[in-house]
Order: sequence, then C-alpha cells, then structure tokens
Amino acid sequence: MALPGQHRPGWQGELNAQLHRELEIVSLLFRATAWKPDPVLLFLVPTWEAAWIPAPVTGVSDVIDALAIDLAALGHAVHGVIRPAALLPIDAQAEDPFVQALRRIEFESGRLVQAQIAFLKSPDLLPVRETMNSAVERRHLQVRALWNEMLQSIGIKAVSPPL
Repeated sequence: MALPGQHRPGWQGELNAQLHRELEIVSLLFRATAWKPDPVLLFLVPTWEAAWIPAPVTGVSDVIDALAIDLAALGHAVHGVIRPAALLPIDAQAEDPFVQALRRIEFESGRLVQAQIAFLKSPDLLPVRETMNSAVERRHLQVRALWNEMLQSIGIKAVSPPL
C-alpha cells in the first residue's frame, strides 16, 4: 500500500496490517464457499462501490488526515455493523468450513474495530474529535443502510441497534 511521505509511521504500519487482515477475510470466504453468478447483484454494485469511496472529512485542514479519518470511520462501520456470523443458524455445524470462516471473520472484525478505535481516539485527533465523531456516525448509518438492504433482499428482517 503506497502512502504519502508525510503520513505518520505508526499509522502506516497499522494501515498495512489492516490491509492484510482484510485480505485474509476475503481469502477465508473464497476458500469456504462456492460462488454462482447472480446477475441481480449487478444492480447493487454501484451503491456498494460508491460507499467505499473515501471522502475527506470536512473541518480537517490536512487532506491526508481527513482521508485517514474517513477510511478509519468506514472500517469501523464495516466491521462494527456487518456481522455475518450472526446469520448462522443455531444448529450450524462447527466443523463446516463456511461456519468456521464466518466465525473467524467475526473475530478478526473485533480486532480491526479495536485498531480503528485506537486510531480515532488518538491524541493527534483531539482537535477534530467532534468532526471525527460525525464522520464515524455518518459511515455507520451508510453501512447499516446497505447491510439492511442486503439482508432484506435475501428475506431477513434487519434489526439495527442504535449507535
């Protein structure tokens, strides 16, 4: 992952570690599932892809910091809102590779949320704490709406906890 030279070394290491954890999650899913093409999903692509576009947080003068805050807020929302293991039936076989993958994803998501909290609560961001909190709330609402829409599309009634 290429980062600008002015990026703080601690953040660069953490972002790199998070990237590799994200790749591990994707790898787990690919190894534990069999995919079939579903043309209906093509209609969801623009909405989901637009959600991942970083948007610099307003009120932060440094563009790099503004983007880093938004990306951390997005990561916090993705790993805090999307809980695929909760969709498993109670009697799911623990030895099933898909069940194991979803439970591992749940575990990794918890670790990633903790890393994002550490970044977002860092002393460096104290001057923009309120702006940062607004960015986190905005991203949580955005991801929760997308997740609920996806759940409803497969016949699951979504119940979202308050922020």
